[in-house]
Amino acid sequence: MTTDHPDTGTAGDGVAGGRGAQLKHTGLRPGWTTGACATAATTAAYTALLGDDFPDPVTITLPRGQTPSFALAVEERNPDGTATAGVVKDAGDDPDVTHGALVRSTVRLLEPGAGVVFRAGPGVGTVTRPGLPLPVGEPAVNPVPRQMIREHVARVAERYGAGGDVEVTLSVDHGEELARSTWNPRLGILGGLSILGTTGIVVPYSCSAWIDSIRRGIDVARAAGRSHVAACTGSTSERTVTELYGLPEDALLDMGDFAGAVLKYLRRHPVDRLTVCGGFAKLSKLAVGHLDLHSARSQVDKPFLASLAAETGADPALTEAIATANTGLGALRLAEAAAVPLGDLVAAAARDEALTVLRGAPVRVDVVCIDRAGAIVGRAGTAP
Repeated sequence: MTTDHPDTGTAGDGVAGGRGAQLKHTGLRPGWTTGACATAATTAAYTALLGDDFPDPVTITLPRGQTPSFALAVEERNPDGTATAGVVKDAGDDPDVTHGALVRSTVRLLEPGAGVVFRAGPGVGTVTRPGLPLPVGEPAVNPVPRQMIREHVARVAERYGAGGDVEVTLSVDHGEELARSTWNPRLGILGGLSILGTTGIVVPYSCSAWIDSIRRGIDVARAAGRSHVAACTGSTSERTVTELYGLPEDALLDMGDFAGAVLKYLRRHPVDRLTVCGGFAKLSKLAVGHLDLHSARSQVDKPFLASLAAETGADPALTEAIATANTGLGALRLAEAAAVPLGDLVAAAARDEALTVLRGAPVRVDVVCIDRAGAIVGRAGTAP
């Protein structure tokens, strides 16, 4: 997000139909989620068990009706009577940590009535904390990919007159190593990646996986009984709030640039207290109403900063210097030199905006602004 750090396993699964025109205009190539790859691999492996050979390429149907085909990178008939197929994930032009990963599915026939049973193989994580959409102890194969796999197993079974009772073991080569760059360890998904996807399609730079991970982080914190969570723009701000409040890891939300995602989800799923902590420049964007704080999608409004300074009695020369400063941090340093509490003013305005987005949800909010070294340069809201 963007890299895949936000994601609990793969990059964002955007809405293919809604983004089609934009993708065509920008020339960015969409890709496939781990869920789509796992479905294709499972379909091929099960077909090989019931039929004569592995279908290559193998075609699947996505939740919105698209029918992509996937080339197989692995075709194995195993001595224990199982079959394994593998698909290399192509994330298109999205900067996804799982791009190029080999997703494997090993299918074993089970007794009639067993249904489809999911197992985590090497590189696929296991849920160890409540709050996620899967029970503790289950493989980290999300609900939509599970449904896709079940539907394709049923189609193959119908074609060959079988019962569709199978064990599906999903694995991702080097998945445990890749998972260290995702939210999985913080969410309590241990041992590897998640098999994700709601549409089967990765829309480049849609950032939906980061946003989904923010939501899952809030779910995990609520399930753990956390009454205070902190939304942080990066690792420096995480260190700051940890030192301030001693919050446990599962109360820290890697907000990145997505302040709106945090606030809108907390509006529907509140916790008692939210601390928003981030760099002065980023939080100055929130202060003027930007909910996406990325530099490509919002800019520091230095005239706004100048107006805040003017409200405290700053002279015209200072306000002009702030309005024309090269950077937000430069504006802050000018204000600090004149004993104008611009950091506190920005924190207060950011808090007001957060409360506006929360729309009366029972969430107490405080805001902490820091500089690049992690020093606190402004605060507003609840005292420690």
